[in-house]
Order: sequence, then C-alpha cells, then structure tokens
Amino acid sequence: MTMAKIYDFKAQTSKGKEIDFSQFQGKVLLVVNTASKCGFTPQFAGLEELNQKYKDKGLVIIGFPCNQFKEQDPEGDAKIEEFCQLNYGVTFQIMKKGDVNGPDAQRLPRRSSRPSARAWRRTVTSSGTSPSS
Repeated sequence: MTMAKIYDFKAQTSKGKEIDFSQFQGKVLLVVNTASKCGFTPQFAGLEELNQKYKDKGLVIIGFPCNQFKEQDPEGDAKIEEFCQLNYGVTFQIMKKGDVNGPDAQRLPRRSSRPSARAWRRTVTSSGTSPSS
C-alpha cells in the first residue's frame, strides 16, 4: 500500500475554506499542531518570525489547532485565529481545529504524527520528502 503524499491532502482552514495541499508543491512546508493556552504558546512568535523571514523563499507554515491535550485550545476556530493574530501577529495559515490522535483525527495530522505524541511537527522539503523519512 502506497502512503499518500502531503500534496494529496486537502484540509479546512479556520474560516472553513478548503485548501488543496497540491498548491504547495515545490515549497518547504512546516506543519505543526498548536494550542493557544499551553506552555509552548509563545512559540507562535518564533513561528511567525520564521514565516516572515522565509515565506518569500518558499517556506509555508501551517498550524493545526488541537484541544486533545489537557484542553489547551478550547475556543472555536475564529477565536483561536484571532488570539494568534492579536497576541503574536500570526499571518501564517491556521487550520480548522481538530483531533490529531484517535479515530476522529484529521487525515493530515494523523498521518504526520506518532499516535502517542502530544505535539508534532512535520517538515517537508521542496521535493516533497520529509527529512525524517
């Protein structure tokens, strides 16, 4: 069985728009799960700094909020995106909140994470491969 490539996925943004990941072919992707009320929340600032520094060189950062771990992202999609923008100046894409583990896990995060992981990230090179693969 062939595992799907990241470019085969589609996912919903926090505003409900579907994004086809095929549009990111040839770019470097940094896909992360996020939470707006955890000890790592200040990392939004660092992610946005990376975004500003490298977005014109082909870096695409995509955040997937999740409330599965100690309920650290309890708000709805609009509030999560507003929080990220107001507090950390986030301009990179925030996706629809969803699960990253279990039977209801979103396809992309589920494929990109270890089943027991609390936090995950996946880097995909411009050739579509993951350095950790």
